[in-house]
Amino acid sequence: MEDNSSIVEVRHVSKSYHRGDLIVPVLTDITFDIARGEFLAIMGPSGSGKSTLLNLIAGIDSVDSGSIIVEGEDITTLSETELARWRAGNVGFIFQFYNLIPVLTAFENVELPLNLTNLSAGERKEHVRTALRMVNLEDRMDHYPSQLSGGEQQRVVIARAVVIDPTILVADEPTGDLDRKSAEDVLGLMERMNAKLGKTIIMVTHDPHAAGKAHLIRHLEKGVFGT
Repeated sequence: MEDNSSIVEVRHVSKSYHRGDLIVPVLTDITFDIARGEFLAIMGPSGSGKSTLLNLIAGIDSVDSGSIIVEGEDITTLSETELARWRAGNVGFIFQFYNLIPVLTAFENVELPLNLTNLSAGERKEHVRTALRMVNLEDRMDHYPSQLSGGEQQRVVIARAVVIDPTILVADEPTGDLDRKSAEDVLGLMERMNAKLGKTIIMVTHDPHAAGKAHLIRHLEKGVFGT
């Protein structure tokens, strides 16, 4: 049932940042594959480059050298416009600080990515309802973020991430701002999306408990993977 071919291929990727005249290397010659349907946790101390690596795979930052191929598409060769279009159709984002728009309801927040598609209003509504049902928030769709708990807001974020049926889900410290019970709920949801929907999930976390939910844990230290 499971196709173990690579969905992401990272080849000899390096990335540095400039601070004044100083060049600070963040990632050095990173090469690895992510199998289709994988649930990967990337761990490492603060400043190890794990969020930078996630942002490169998600196409929200650019490499200095090397290539990143997702579903056969080398995203490092795309223009900004092409990359924005690629992200909109292929990447579901789950961040620590929700990034929900406060003046929009849960329903409207989840619908946002679909506004970039050719779906009709009726089709968009059905997709949103399905996504909110999946995270057990169908009865809260008319609530604004301020009327939802932290755990509920993060579940709205997950619904928004999966509503486009993305190629990959990227999660940066998805439980970092949650209490233990809400964190368990969110991790359980991610596990189910991986197991039942076959979603490929790449999660950055410093929490060993969260990382323990993944199939595979990779440790990043000073810009290189530990062996």
